[in-house]
Amino acid sequence: MSDSAYRVETTARLAQWRIDNLASCTYRKSDPFNIGNWNWHLSVEKNRVLYVKLYPEVSNLTRDNPPIASFIIRVVCSSSGDRKTLTHPEIRDKQLKNNDDFVWPIEVPLTGKFIIDVEFLDLKTASPNGGTGTGEACSIWAQGLTKKRSNETALTCLGRMLREGIHTDIIINASDGSIGAHRAVLAAASPVFRSMFAHDLQEKQLSTINIPDMSIQACQAFLGYIYGNIKHEEFLTHRLPLLRAADKYDISHLKEMCHDSLLEDIDTKNVLDRLQNAALFQLPKLKSSCMRYLVKFGKIYDIRDDFNAFLQCADRDLISDIFHELLNTWKGF
Repeated sequence: MSDSAYRVETTARLAQWRIDNLASCTYRKSDPFNIGNWNWHLSVEKNRVLYVKLYPEVSNLTRDNPPIASFIIRVVCSSSGDRKTLTHPEIRDKQLKNNDDFVWPIEVPLTGKFIIDVEFLDLKTASPNGGTGTGEACSIWAQGLTKKRSNETALTCLGRMLREGIHTDIIINASDGSIGAHRAVLAAASPVFRSMFAHDLQEKQLSTINIPDMSIQACQAFLGYIYGNIKHEEFLTHRLPLLRAADKYDISHLKEMCHDSLLEDIDTKNVLDRLQNAALFQLPKLKSSCMRYLVKFGKIYDIRDDFNAFLQCADRDLISDIFHELLNTWKGF
């Protein structure tokens, strides 16, 4: 049997294990695959029923800090041209330490090829410090992005300057409100702002910047990032407006941050919108991940109506790329 029979494909928070034939054996365990901080295994055992298991690989990390997982697991069967999906009820905040913590007995007989599909909704650690203390469980995907913004005095002062409007010298007009800011801070963050203030433009003469395509809430999040005090929840809520602003004002580190974040939670509800934005803002990793999610992982079948509507208005080059991906995948199947 080839090594590929044990390999689990992953993208973002999705893992798929393709199994062509179980007739020749009663037990099979996948190679380890990485999601979050842990390596994982899937296994299948065929007795009177089929048992599917998901569990983290044995390690010091798993022993000291086992994952608390929320996920949806499915088995997608393909036989004689028919596609049937069995879905386990959603698992929420289940601590997984070993291969007996999650077992799914499937009594429906399965024939032909099938795919075990695991979509991780969240992964938490036992405490914010990563130990086994009694602290509240903390999502690993809610850490990092804003935690990197330190609590140093300079950032605290910048935050106060924005929040309290201390000596603001320019007004930003969003679509539904205005907020004061500081030329020096904006110019330091963006070469576009710096150019505005260096030349005799309207922004310099009137001490205003008009951003009519951005709401006041999104604008506050944008300034919050520039001033170093954006909250994680605020960032997640306004990722797409922040991406547009980062592209428009040439703030590369914010664009990269949005790009990386949008890669983490691709699902059937947002994949087409993400794909469109990936093409619009030239985000190759996001585009590739969305294409793989739709085509290689078969999610295009789950959103046929939405996908057909998408094809009616999408860019021709993007449509061509999708069909090339479909053709290449079908050749290798």
